[in-house]
Amino acid sequence: MKLKGISFNPRPNSNTGYFWLALGASIPVFMAALFYTKERKEGAEEVTAFLITIFFIIGVFTGRYISLIWASKRYQMPRRIFFWLGLIIFLSIILVFIMAGATVRLNSDFFAFLFMGIPLLILSVTSGMLVKLIRVMVKGEITEAKASAAQSQSELQLLQSQLSPHFLFNTLNNIYGISLTRHDKVPPLLLKLSDLLRYSVYDAKEKFVPLKHELEYIHNYIEFEKIRVGEKLMLYVEIEPNINPDIRIAPLLLIVFIENAFKHAKNTTDQQIQISMQIKTWGNMILFALWNSNSRQQNEGSFLKAHSGFGLESVRKRLALLYPGEYDLSIEDKENSYSVMLQVKAK
Repeated sequence: MKLKGISFNPRPNSNTGYFWLALGASIPVFMAALFYTKERKEGAEEVTAFLITIFFIIGVFTGRYISLIWASKRYQMPRRIFFWLGLIIFLSIILVFIMAGATVRLNSDFFAFLFMGIPLLILSVTSGMLVKLIRVMVKGEITEAKASAAQSQSELQLLQSQLSPHFLFNTLNNIYGISLTRHDKVPPLLLKLSDLLRYSVYDAKEKFVPLKHELEYIHNYIEFEKIRVGEKLMLYVEIEPNINPDIRIAPLLLIVFIENAFKHAKNTTDQQIQISMQIKTWGNMILFALWNSNSRQQNEGSFLKAHSGFGLESVRKRLALLYPGEYDLSIEDKENSYSVMLQVKAK
């Protein structure tokens, strides 16, 4: 079973809506161009005005395309760009009227087109850029609002799953059992429990957290699971030693898959459990690989379906909202093993 990441594409009617918007804006341009050509009294005024309008529409869509490329390469839209584009549009309008008055009696069509064409081109391109950037900004704010809402919902479900009374009850029982035979292990375990609670309740409220903090949380969780599973566990962990402290990731994202691996380890009938985990960074990507043995019956349900209400659909939705077009998820469910491959863009 393989599941690939799903990214949301723009709506099919986005370009159509933009076309009608440009067409509506071109009406006053056509009327102004028609008035200008009639003032020049050179004949074929409607045709010339129509060509000027087409020239304006082409400039608008050119500006839209420029903004689309520029916005796709930036993580955050600087607010000052709207001021400068608005200022350029304002000055271009003034320049168009000045040039129209200066060239209305000009005998040379070439110089008339040159003096009018340049400010009109600047006006149309910057207008297209401004409209597109405004739409990108509004769409980004809507997406961010949806992501924040989904993040809050995910945090609540994760807290119910990871820090449920059953989880805390088993953890305290493990600590109590160790206190009878290896009491020197109790203080660090209590500190790890405190870190787990602190991270889940406070730090995980952020939209993105440093990857280093997420790895510390995973390490603390693994220590508890070692106690729960016992000596039958064979764990192989490979984590890149020098993680860039500026790299961030959505909190409590990887732990979903790690919990699932330990859930298999706890319930399997094998005498020995094997879990292998790798976390690396490659360029601007975070690479996560997890493999675990499993001999349970296949009728126990699909991956993560029994994960205390936090199903695979929730994980995919969270990835799609927080990493639109920036992740790839592959899951293989074989007869005796599970494997997960996840790549997400570093934030």
